[in-house]
Amino acid sequence: MNASASPIVELREVSRVYHQGEFEIRALDGLSLAIEAGEFAALCGPSGSGKTTALNLIGALDAPDSGTITLQGRDIGGISRTERSELRRDKLGFVFQAYNLIPVLTAFENAELVLMLQGMPDKERRERVMAVLEAVGLGELANRRPDELSGGQQQRVAIARAIATRPALVLADEPTANLDTATAESLLDVMEKLNREQGVTFLFSTHDQKVMDRARRIVRLRDGKLVADERRGEEE
Repeated sequence: MNASASPIVELREVSRVYHQGEFEIRALDGLSLAIEAGEFAALCGPSGSGKTTALNLIGALDAPDSGTITLQGRDIGGISRTERSELRRDKLGFVFQAYNLIPVLTAFENAELVLMLQGMPDKERRERVMAVLEAVGLGELANRRPDELSGGQQQRVAIARAIATRPALVLADEPTANLDTATAESLLDVMEKLNREQGVTFLFSTHDQKVMDRARRIVRLRDGKLVADERRGEEE
């Protein structure tokens, strides 16, 4: 890993506090973290540790109460709602536990949607979508709707959609939680291949040991704080 390169995303002393009646819940408490290009990293910790909150903040789905978050050098903490939408559209890919596919659209159309929103020309868009569906092993199922696909296949469509825009970072929130072991392992094979062969950067939020076994960096959170940051299997 190039130590001189600027990180894709960096959190500096980030805190996020939620209020429930008279109670204060400090979901993140002074978290500092940097994610570099090409990483295959996982945020881990027990329920309530802050991992999903961290992912939501990085994904511009929420804003910190204090501290700064920069994405490719840009401070995203105080940007407008419109700017957040554009950032999510153009710079980030998302893979959710519940797939979040549009049921009336085919696999091709689900993967194509963000590219249409970006205004990509038809021919380039079709070629890009078929390339990402082939990359996740669904080229022959491009015309099937979500209800005609298995859970694992639907999650592959979600991955294809996430990488279609060639984002700086793919955020995956518990992507294997609804899958059986064999399907989860197959899905992780796909994501590892995309990471190693195409350089797609992944940041997971997970409590799944299968994901942790594959990750080359484990960031452990507890009570909103970083308690361990472990790297392993780094390539020269």
